[in-house]
Amino acid sequence: MELDDAIKARKSVRRFSDKKPDWRNIIEAIDAARYSPMAGNLFSLKFILTDDKNKIKQLAQASQQDFVADAHYVVVVCSSTSRTLSSYSEKGDIYLRQQAGAGIQNFLLKLVELGLSTCWIGLFVEEDIKSLLKIPNDANVEALFPIGYESNIGKTKGRRRIDLDNVLYFDKYGEKKMPVKRRLIG
Repeated sequence: MELDDAIKARKSVRRFSDKKPDWRNIIEAIDAARYSPMAGNLFSLKFILTDDKNKIKQLAQASQQDFVADAHYVVVVCSSTSRTLSSYSEKGDIYLRQQAGAGIQNFLLKLVELGLSTCWIGLFVEEDIKSLLKIPNDANVEALFPIGYESNIGKTKGRRRIDLDNVLYFDKYGEKKMPVKRRLIG
């Protein structure tokens, strides 16, 4: 699959089929995250993969998202904060969030390429997830991802596309037109 196709095909899926994915494909998607940019080349992301149905049910409760319990696997993404914060002080928090987003995007696009589906869950009770998965206090839970194959029943519609004209400005915020460049005639 071409990168443009994966970018355009990515969507949030909340209904999964009964077919269980090969866990090795999920590992391959996690591996893709290792190639994302990291401040100072200090890789901060950690991934917890579970297929334990009891834990998945508790993750669904912690996120208040019932559909999570229907997934065959859930990946919880964390940031180990100590090295980045030590190196970058107050900017470290910003860098941790930026690099988590970059790594997660690589992970998501690889899942699409492999034919797998997920939904980015960012609302959850962090303390419940940390307790359940024995995540240390100095790590941030960034997101969780229920993973499976999309169900053919009630298939998810493609996401709404935002017009490029609504997000692109030239030279200053709000300027929607490219300035005309004048050529010097010699």
